Amino acid sequence: MGKAKLLIVDDEESIRLLYQQEFTDEGYDVVLASSGEEALKVLNREPVDLVILDIRMKEMSGLEALQHIVKEKKNLPVILCSAYSSYQDDFSSWLADAYVIKSSDLTELKEEVRRLLEKYYGGGKV
Repeated sequence: MGKAKLLIVDDEESIRLLYQQEFTDEGYDVVLASSGEEALKVLNREPVDLVILDIRMKEMSGLEALQHIVKEKKNLPVILCSAYSSYQDDFSSWLADAYVIKSSDLTELKEEVRRLLEKYYGGGKV
């Protein structure tokens, strides 16, 4: 199998670009979306292996997008990534495979990406 393709969804351009650089350096293919609506369009257009999803976004929140993703792409792993830990108590956040608090240190996020790719796809994807 080839490289894993990650969809990074965040309304803050600086975060999208940071994650894109970091995960590209780790050997992943990266697709970006700036909103929940855009993320759903990307998912209908091309296959991805994992979604990193911000929660607080304008129009459609990450939790709303998550509900659509889970309904349409049942076996697609999703990591919620938010600066706010309070969303962990929201039942709809439990639909995600992981919940990571945003940080300038991406170690925990990278570890969750590797763990979920291993869980869902075995050793076949980076």
